[in-house]
Amino acid sequence: NAEYMGTTKLYRDLKLRGAIIRDKELVMLPHEQVYESISGIWNLSSDQGNLGTFIITNVRTVWFAVLAETFNVSIPYLQMKCINVRNSKFGQALVIETTASSGGYILGFRADPVEHLEEVFTQIANLWRVFSTTPIFGIDYTVEEKSTAIKETFVPRTEDDVEIIEGDDIDPCLLYQPDGDKDVDREPVYNAELGLAVERLKEGTTLQSLWSVV
Repeated sequence: NAEYMGTTKLYRDLKLRGAIIRDKELVMLPHEQVYESISGIWNLSSDQGNLGTFIITNVRTVWFAVLAETFNVSIPYLQMKCINVRNSKFGQALVIETTASSGGYILGFRADPVEHLEEVFTQIANLWRVFSTTPIFGIDYTVEEKSTAIKETFVPRTEDDVEIIEGDDIDPCLLYQPDGDKDVDREPVYNAELGLAVERLKEGTTLQSLWSVV
């Protein structure tokens, strides 16, 4: 349904200012696990920066502002292109670059105290690496077990219920000979029913009677 499709998109699509935080808590996705929540993280998208919180999970990294939780960003690991620590005008900053398909964003964050920055970088980088190996897309699937063994479904071969009645030892070819004798040949004549030249039939014999001898 539409709600389910909207939920699974959060596993794949970068989301800005979404309804992903409620009362300072992350609205969890199915199969999502929070590994760490780190406060004192500044988003450097504006000149003065915005103080907020990082929530690091097994499928994405989320940041939201302390003063306005609707000011947020959800960055799925699927859309991360690279992550590193760089110098900026704010000092050491964590920089996350996203793929072109997600908009090609370059997002900068600063930690306060700055010592947290290395911890944040290591945690996100490790979970990104794990996700790249075993991605989670929010889709459940099951592999059906073979409930019945092959030998249980095997249908044995059965003999046809046909009774063979022994008769006289007659050459089958004689059944189709008008005279009952292979040594007698009649002149060929055109048969309109078959559209072919056939041996002239014996008086009183018809093609239908020959086909019906069995």
